[in-house]
Amino acid sequence: MKIGIPKEIKNNENRVGMTPAGVFELIKNNHTVYVQKDAGFGSGFFDQDYKDVGATILETIEEVYTSSDMIVKVKEPIAEEYPLIKSHHVVFTYFHFASSEALTKAMLKSEAVCIAYETVEDIDGTLPLLTPMSEVAGRMAIQQGAKYLEKPIKGRGVLLGGVPGVPPGKVLVLGAGTVGIQAAKMAAGLGAHVTIMDINMKQLRYVNDVMPNHVVTEFSSEFNIRKRIKDHDLIVGGVLLKGAKAPNLITRDMLKEMRPGTVIVDVAVDQGGCVETSKPTTHEEPTYIIDDVVHYCVANMPGAVPYTSTLALTNVTLPYVLRLANQGWKKACENDKMLAKGLNVVNGKIVYQEIAEAFNWSVDAV
Repeated sequence: MKIGIPKEIKNNENRVGMTPAGVFELIKNNHTVYVQKDAGFGSGFFDQDYKDVGATILETIEEVYTSSDMIVKVKEPIAEEYPLIKSHHVVFTYFHFASSEALTKAMLKSEAVCIAYETVEDIDGTLPLLTPMSEVAGRMAIQQGAKYLEKPIKGRGVLLGGVPGVPPGKVLVLGAGTVGIQAAKMAAGLGAHVTIMDINMKQLRYVNDVMPNHVVTEFSSEFNIRKRIKDHDLIVGGVLLKGAKAPNLITRDMLKEMRPGTVIVDVAVDQGGCVETSKPTTHEEPTYIIDDVVHYCVANMPGAVPYTSTLALTNVTLPYVLRLANQGWKKACENDKMLAKGLNVVNGKIVYQEIAEAFNWSVDAV
């Protein structure tokens, strides 16, 4: 199969779809790999690294798409890429369709096969291709939140870990999944007081067992959220509904109940956000302020640490890329029902129910 690795063109996205090590494995399996010039540069991988393992370097993104049967990316295609995607393409990347009607319509129009990293499942229901980026984003949420709590950038002026004689800052984490647990772990490591909320009692019991005593669990409800936002300094939104739009757990009116300079880091923004006032931002302009509350809503947080992120992503995507390349997408998905759950749009039709529901489209079309 001919596999293309284009350069990511989303704002400040420095990751690349495949490391040279991953390309080596594909070529070893008798596939042809086209890599766009400088595609890996932002992640610390150079054209010569890809040439050394047998890849062909192409100058433009148009050449990569034209030459390839399967496109392996990191982030969803943006408007400039829509015309490049054709009916013969298999596109394997993060899509997050439920948060973008324009992207969904464009991929339906292309009639390509769109397989989303974020909906591929393991037998136990976990999301193996989303997990490593959720781990990165969860840890970064505290790193960024701690920075934006500083007064020069309009935060409350709170040091999360406190100092002797001064209480530590308070962190509220919404969601006890991968993002939430990693955020809680990082915040606890800094010495902050952490409250983590979820509606899954089994997950809360797990958190209670593995976290230190200054991480407390609480059942998630509107009443409890309203109570906690009044005195917590940093709020991390880490709620995920597989393939669907994230629920708004914090509404616009709740911002007035927060103290000025409170920071919200909405990691769920690429699925629409779990805060009503969230809107996607970029690494260039990561924050905005509403009602004196600082919002950090960068939709590709792991793109800020591309070397770590690209290695972590290739570790988990490569086996699936090999399967798709070796068997073709139809046979690969027939043989692997967990991979088949990654199918979102196929030949002009939505095949993942939550996407249709996100736009109130007829489920009959699924």
